[in-house]
Amino acid sequence: MIVSGWGRYPQLDCRVAVPRSDEEVKRLVGEGRVIARGNGRAYGDSAMNLGQTLDMRGFNHMLAFDAVTGQVVTEAGVLLEDVIAAFLPRGWFPPVTPGTKFVTIGGMIAADVHGKNHHKHGSFGSFVDWIDIMTAGGKVVRASREKNRELFEWTIGGMGLTGVILRAAFRLRAVETGWIRQTLVPAPNLSAVMKIFADSQDVTYSVAWIDCLSSGDNLGRSLVMLGEHAMRRDLPLKDSVRPFATPRKRQLTVPMDAPPLSLNRLTVRAFNEVYYRNGLRHAGDTLIDWDTFFYPLDAILHWNRIYGRRGLMQYQCVLPLAQSEAGLRALLTAIALAGQGSFLAVLKRFGVQESRIAFPMEGYTLALDFPVTRRTLALLNDLDRITLAHGGRFYLAKDSRMSPETLRHSDSRFADFIAMRSATKAGDRFVSVQSERLKI
Repeated sequence: MIVSGWGRYPQLDCRVAVPRSDEEVKRLVGEGRVIARGNGRAYGDSAMNLGQTLDMRGFNHMLAFDAVTGQVVTEAGVLLEDVIAAFLPRGWFPPVTPGTKFVTIGGMIAADVHGKNHHKHGSFGSFVDWIDIMTAGGKVVRASREKNRELFEWTIGGMGLTGVILRAAFRLRAVETGWIRQTLVPAPNLSAVMKIFADSQDVTYSVAWIDCLSSGDNLGRSLVMLGEHAMRRDLPLKDSVRPFATPRKRQLTVPMDAPPLSLNRLTVRAFNEVYYRNGLRHAGDTLIDWDTFFYPLDAILHWNRIYGRRGLMQYQCVLPLAQSEAGLRALLTAIALAGQGSFLAVLKRFGVQESRIAFPMEGYTLALDFPVTRRTLALLNDLDRITLAHGGRFYLAKDSRMSPETLRHSDSRFADFIAMRSATKAGDRFVSVQSERLKI
């Protein structure tokens, strides 16, 4: 069947199996090279294998919950959306969440997803207690910080290349309501937005929409969203009676692919201007429901169709703290000069993270969406060079076109990752289109 990531690029004809037991996974792993796939929300080719892609959504059961510690045990194919539906009404919420709830737990571990609170709480892997993994020899191994630690650490952020994640235990965080106290802060330029982030390190959640086509004194103008989980006492009386009951949102959908020329310099510039001006009018404090705060794009089904039938590329890099301002200025200047601004541009600050292979490090991360065109490919090569010149690296869950040379130049840890895959025979069994392209 034709398979793609959320970016719809590339689209490839893959053989797909839907295993529903450890025995079926073992049989498929024994037959040849495979890669596990969750709900298809990685943007590029990291969850695709032409020979055998394992659709893990058949592993969709929640297995256990500890109401004292908040630890939940699920199979790998359980959706984050279902975890929230089951446990938020009981006063528990994911400790870390990406920008969509339509991801699987296995996918979250494989990509070691980060959220708006990385500067304070780290990535999702920090809250994973153990993982059951099908290894190259067909054996199910339970890995944790205490047992089989190397496998545990390489699997978190390892993009499915250490084995097939079957089950995991992870901890939720206690919350009193389903609401967020949000503060919207406009920033007229890059220096201002970075100061807001620096001054908000004690705030739990922080994220900025950034205007990539602004230039001159307005380079990097942004809208920063700061947030805290609301306490029951923060709610109006009518809402405090049922603190987890939030408004049901109307589900919108993009019914068809947008015309190829609908996203261009003029339309993106116009959108960015309207969006920023609207933010100026609504600056300040407000109560917002959890779904709107964490997952605004989930309200629009098939929003990736906005980019047309050729699809989109998301580009995400992280720059070390000391190099972040200079690197971000260079990146934003290049984008503005190219006239290929992204209207879904996100800036976040990461905290300290030392890990075997996961993406985050202390600094700033910029994520951008672009339609797939030859001009985009040329621009992204330029952005690669700027990122490398400032000591940055790249997020494989978003990548669909990077070269192996760029990967190795950006992240020396991959030499050890490749050696581990060779020593454990994982490289003989767990292979994605992305891993072949990047020679890992």
